[in-house]
Amino acid sequence: MKKLFVLLVMSAWLLLSDAVQAALRVDIYGPGQNIVNLALAAPIKGPEAEATSMGQTLQKVVQQNLSFLPFMRLTDPKAVLGGIVLAGYEPPSLDFKRFQLAGSDIVVTTFWPEGDSGTRPVQIRAFETNTGGRIFGKEYPKVSAKDLPEVADRFCADLLEVLTGDGSFFRSTLAFVRKKGKMSANVWLVKPTGRGLRQITNMPGESMSPAWSPDGRFVVFSHIDRQSHALGVWDRASGKVQRIRFPGNVVIGPAFTPDNKVAVALSNGKYPVIFLLNHVFQKERILEGGNSINVSPTFDKTGTKMAFTSSRMGGPQIFLKDLSSGSVTRVSKNGSYNTEANLSPDGTLVVYSRMTEYGHRIFVQDMVTGEERQVSFGPGSDEQPSFCADSYFIAFASTRSGHGIYLTTRHGGDAKQVPTGGSAYFPRWGMPEGGKK
Repeated sequence: MKKLFVLLVMSAWLLLSDAVQAALRVDIYGPGQNIVNLALAAPIKGPEAEATSMGQTLQKVVQQNLSFLPFMRLTDPKAVLGGIVLAGYEPPSLDFKRFQLAGSDIVVTTFWPEGDSGTRPVQIRAFETNTGGRIFGKEYPKVSAKDLPEVADRFCADLLEVLTGDGSFFRSTLAFVRKKGKMSANVWLVKPTGRGLRQITNMPGESMSPAWSPDGRFVVFSHIDRQSHALGVWDRASGKVQRIRFPGNVVIGPAFTPDNKVAVALSNGKYPVIFLLNHVFQKERILEGGNSINVSPTFDKTGTKMAFTSSRMGGPQIFLKDLSSGSVTRVSKNGSYNTEANLSPDGTLVVYSRMTEYGHRIFVQDMVTGEERQVSFGPGSDEQPSFCADSYFIAFASTRSGHGIYLTTRHGGDAKQVPTGGSAYFPRWGMPEGGKK
């Protein structure tokens, strides 16, 4: 993987100048989100010579990736008159007309100039069908079968960034908890598309609420065994896990700040208090306390805003604190039981779980417009929401079909399940590969 990364960094971008690049953009943040229709031309290794080995595998992975984007509609190959096996991969031998007639806004071509078996270069390009303008193109110089998922993720991230301004979804990895039985829950990782599934802790007891560090090195989590509560810390550099104890027996909802420090609710007399820990996980100062329960801190990407759950008004409600001024604003204005807040990285939205008569549901509060939107509708209960770095995708845990992890967006819509291989809880996004946000 490291070898592939170096090769990709060194690979030649096939970008045209801004003057001739296509200007197609997709607004995924506004209320009237538009749909883009995309066609995948058959991968080729020459004029009308389909690449049927690695070419087909890469094509399938790209197609699976793009199916996770709710604003993208993939063109049925049967709808393309003349077929999707082309005489060329770029103009003038690329026939845009057949894709226009099929209703496609974008066509993606894949060319394997030296064939598609062994270790070979591959070129992928995306064009706007109406103008013929190239949106972007990239060459991956030495690709083998094991590299195909990584190539697909990098291509899809670049395409998503060109279209929407942010490719974080395909550069992200979810940390989550997979539970086997009583007092047996460990932290796992998985791509939001379901690939790269692996276990990173193997500890007796219950792990909960994992959270990534901004630099992608650490995952922190709450850990409960039969004797005590503790802060768990997994170090990606060493692969080791340490368990850090604090006075008292409360360690709830750790989260990283943008400067790589940890905020966590710890015992402090009668009620838990949100403490800021330093870079070696020692208490530094109190971020929020008082004569009430204060837990589950979460921050925007500037580190100036903190959303949290508090019992200061009786039942649990969501609040937002301006860490510069110290002012606190109530976020959740409806319902008597709102918990598990997560602040969008851009600081404009807070997502949380509300107990309703039908079970828990996910709601999003817009801090700019003041509007609240319900974005999950069951069945079962939906809890533990978390924003992706793009402030668009939301992961959450649900009991709608066993205990699993699902994806939706800030606008709601049909939820898509993330394959996790078992009962899964507490999803939280991270950027562990050092990808740009």
